Amino acid sequence: MLVRMLYISSATSSMSDEDMLNMLEKCRINNAARNITGMLLYCQDTFVQVLEGEDKDVDALFNCIKKDPRHSGVNILERKVVDKRQFPDWSMGFKKITDADLSNVEGLNSFFEHDAGSDYFIHEQNIVSLLMQHFRKKYQAQMAHAELPTEDVNPLIGSLHKTIIKAVNVLAVLMVAVILFGVWDVVVVIFDKLFTPPYLMLTVSDILATFGSFMMVLIAIEIFINITLYLRTDVIPIRLVLATAVMAVARKIIIFDYKAIDPQYVYASGVVLLALGVTYWIVGKYHSEEDKTI
Repeated sequence: MLVRMLYISSATSSMSDEDMLNMLEKCRINNAARNITGMLLYCQDTFVQVLEGEDKDVDALFNCIKKDPRHSGVNILERKVVDKRQFPDWSMGFKKITDADLSNVEGLNSFFEHDAGSDYFIHEQNIVSLLMQHFRKKYQAQMAHAELPTEDVNPLIGSLHKTIIKAVNVLAVLMVAVILFGVWDVVVVIFDKLFTPPYLMLTVSDILATFGSFMMVLIAIEIFINITLYLRTDVIPIRLVLATAVMAVARKIIIFDYKAIDPQYVYASGVVLLALGVTYWIVGKYHSEEDKTI
């Protein structure tokens, strides 16, 4: 029987980053051996942990946890039977929460008005749910390689991630230049088509060429949005990337010269467009279902 247990406790003394990493290393090895997953939050000398697994394994582990001298005041906030795990990929996800982290969690407007010890969390269990939901989504992004974390990772890797983020800033500036050049290209194309004989007349080929120029600018704008969203959230918006790819393929199909192009190329382009559309739908459906699990 699969169960999920949520408990809270108070650290007997403040724990350093090294202490936390040593403890997590042991927890992850032990949890993996028992097929137990979950997440641990550490906030103002308070532990909040979720454990998921078979009931006998979770109960046996919790009995060991209660005896750990590094914390006291262990209280179970929730224990229930569940259909599936919320944290299937982590033998133990972890986040040491700072005030800056808390300020980014929607719904914690009054959090800083209180002394956020274990007693506060016990009486405000909705706060625990908000924290778990927020950091669970953050970890999902990391596990999907959609996020470049700059903290709680190896210092070298964190430095490399920061370098990549700076490179993305440069890309954003360059993309704005591309968009401006693209707009100028649209103006030139329209001017050229309207003021060459026959004047003020657009053939089908001229219209398709104009559409192609417009689509190039729109694709550049979509890519710029991808970049700016990444800079704001550290997360690559997968659905937006897929939408940009659909637009790019659609642009090629719009400007095809069907009299000269190989039919097999047209069919292949249609298959690619269909595959991207189905992928976009699947990703959207997956994320909507994930949002309903908490």
